[in-house]
Amino acid sequence: MWDKLQLKSLRAAYAGLSPKRRWVIAESAVAIILLIAVAVIKPPAAQPTTTHQPQQTTNNSTTDVKGATDNKAGDKNKPELAKPAPTKPAPPPSALSGGGGPAAPAPSGPANVLNLTNWELTLPINTAHTGSPDIITQPELANYTIEPYFLLNDAKNGVVFQAHAGGATTSNSNYPRSELREMTSGGKQEASWSNSSGTHTMTIRQAITHVPAVKPHVVAGQIHDSSDDIIEIRLEDSNLFVESNGKNIGDLDGGYALGTPFTVKVVAAKGHIYVSYNGEQKVDYRKKGSSWYFKAGCYTQSNPSRGDSPDAFGQVIIYDLQVSHT
Repeated sequence: MWDKLQLKSLRAAYAGLSPKRRWVIAESAVAIILLIAVAVIKPPAAQPTTTHQPQQTTNNSTTDVKGATDNKAGDKNKPELAKPAPTKPAPPPSALSGGGGPAAPAPSGPANVLNLTNWELTLPINTAHTGSPDIITQPELANYTIEPYFLLNDAKNGVVFQAHAGGATTSNSNYPRSELREMTSGGKQEASWSNSSGTHTMTIRQAITHVPAVKPHVVAGQIHDSSDDIIEIRLEDSNLFVESNGKNIGDLDGGYALGTPFTVKVVAAKGHIYVSYNGEQKVDYRKKGSSWYFKAGCYTQSNPSRGDSPDAFGQVIIYDLQVSHT
């Protein structure tokens, strides 16, 4: 420690300095003080981060292991916090409006692509099932599929109808079919209407994808009555046309290529039948009748007696099928 005499001598010496020298000494003193402060005052060392590991309990809740240890002594003196009210789980993204969640699952059966409420299905097989050949009605049809006769295509955007040449046939035909027949009242009653009153429309978006080798003929849509067909949407070789009573009443596509999707619209009204192909009217057929109904699917026009193998088949894919009566 400096004594009073030393301090007095220092003050006297400092007082005898010029103002400029006093300023230099003051600046040096400040710089020395700052250096000492930086050396002495250090920032606290960073604390290592501790990761809390959850501990699984039998009731699927988790406990913070470190927090449980730290709080043993202090819990008695801390006020108890209110528990948050339970919340309902959020619905899955697919259930929310506006989308944005994962894509919906792909359709699993024909009824998820086509509205089959007012249809029944005739198959080219004759098993212990009701019908001869088998007929699938509602409500069974709503969840029905059977390979290879009635199922979704690989893209899950169309329904495959397939009938082999050696398949079972109905009593009034020599040819097999995998074909829908129009119904009403949720599939409980057979449809029956007249084109003398009202407007009756069937629109099919479809593709004929396979025909038998020897007799490559397939019917993909019809108006039928209680005993026979009224018109047929028919493919023979590469000629797609409308037939009635065994006659061509209007060409739709003279060079149809298998697998090509097309839209055919059949309208029966005012004693006429109108047929449009891909939006263009092709047929205006004057014919009046009653007890009519629509049919759609694959009606294979061959059998082994025509020279085709029993395994030869016709196939049609329907992407959309709409019927209205006004």
